[in-house]
Amino acid sequence: MFNWLKRGVNKLNDLINKPEEKTSENMTYLEYLVNNFKTSKERENQIIGEEYYKGNHDILNRKKYMILKDGTKKELLNTPNNKRVDNQYAIAVDKKKNYMLGKAPTIKSDNEKFDNLIEPIFNHRFMKSLKNILKSSLNCGIAYVYIYIDSNSQIKFKLFKSYEIYPVWKDEEHNELNFVIRLYAIPEFIAGKEVINEYAEVYDKDKVTRYKVNGKSLLKLEELNYLVDSEGKAYNWNDRVPIVAFKYNDDEIPLINKIKSLQDAINEILSDYNNNMQQDARNTILVITNYDGANLEDFRENLATAGAVKVQSDGGVDTLSIEVNSDNYKSILDILKKALIENAKSFDAKDERLGGNPNQMNIQSMYSDIDLDSNDIEAEFKASFEQMTDFVKMFLEATTDYTATDKDKIDIIFNKDVLINESQVITDIQASTGLLSTRTLLENHPYIDDPAEEEKRLKQEQENNKPKKIEDNFSIGGDNNAEEEN
Repeated sequence: MFNWLKRGVNKLNDLINKPEEKTSENMTYLEYLVNNFKTSKERENQIIGEEYYKGNHDILNRKKYMILKDGTKKELLNTPNNKRVDNQYAIAVDKKKNYMLGKAPTIKSDNEKFDNLIEPIFNHRFMKSLKNILKSSLNCGIAYVYIYIDSNSQIKFKLFKSYEIYPVWKDEEHNELNFVIRLYAIPEFIAGKEVINEYAEVYDKDKVTRYKVNGKSLLKLEELNYLVDSEGKAYNWNDRVPIVAFKYNDDEIPLINKIKSLQDAINEILSDYNNNMQQDARNTILVITNYDGANLEDFRENLATAGAVKVQSDGGVDTLSIEVNSDNYKSILDILKKALIENAKSFDAKDERLGGNPNQMNIQSMYSDIDLDSNDIEAEFKASFEQMTDFVKMFLEATTDYTATDKDKIDIIFNKDVLINESQVITDIQASTGLLSTRTLLENHPYIDDPAEEEKRLKQEQENNKPKKIEDNFSIGGDNNAEEEN
């Protein structure tokens, strides 16, 4: 009897402790993920990255305090509390973005017919979106692009805010998505006032499911299909989630994580220097005679808050001034800015190596850090772009007579905006004439954007400048002779 009861208890425990399926259909699991994501450190870092790029730094919330005699803190409201922001972080982000995408990347395949089909898709609007994708990946460590078909039956790309997205991956390497949760807030006008409501959308391989966030619970609202034909039949993207992740690095670490302390230190030094130039009781030592006060704490409080002290009739106050040395602040700022540039893997546009007549070796040395970082970005973005083009191929197969083959690969070539010594490059090209093909020389010339078009122009000029043969000036043929006889 006891063995039977024991087996029953064990069976019940197994049922209770059985692991739940981590699927997009498990409401308990979804609610758990949403509530954890709201307060996660990863999301906090992504929001900080976005805010710091906009100039909303911690220094703007700084307050000045003094310690009272009872040990409590009192905020000082009438003393200088400058809050200066020197946004070196945003400068580093913009430098990386324009270094990678200042010149539009080349998107092409080995199939001319295929190129003609993808050209309207990867247009100037897409190039602008690509810049925003890179900026978002730098600020947040990773950016998410949603691929959809608009009302005009055209394929479109929508960049989600990274801090709204929680990805659930199939693999540890984070290469393939299982499903994605998007958590966002919308201001809505209800009952005569504006109310902020939270919503969650779950993107899986088949559909989008919308929920309203109610405390820690999710209330299901509707299910939306990705693709629906004229007869109302629903389709998906070949069992794939139509969201592509573009990573800044393999660890998905935002740039702000690497340099936030340095950026904060720069802001603090600038603000403190500004404060000290205006007023600071500690820059001056006061020698007081016959102080008319109870104790030193009262004196310090009066001086810090009112900027004055009370003395007796025969009393007085003499000062021993401490001069603020601006060179010290400048030296510290220079050290901090150089450290920020190095840790951000950026470059200093005012580098001493650019003075006079810089050679190409000096320029390459200045760009070495950002070039190494851009190589990692390029590797990540090419892998993501390859995933994106898979959806483009699906779209073209469904809407045109195009049939995809393994050979039809769309490649993206980043034309990095590197500073060069143009005179030296042109000299090197001239010296290579006869050793390299004309096409190779044209591709490396700093004044040429379209080597193929320039090559056509050269051939046309050579054709026009050819010396004419003597017989070209005479008409030869039976018809002409017949006219002469007549």
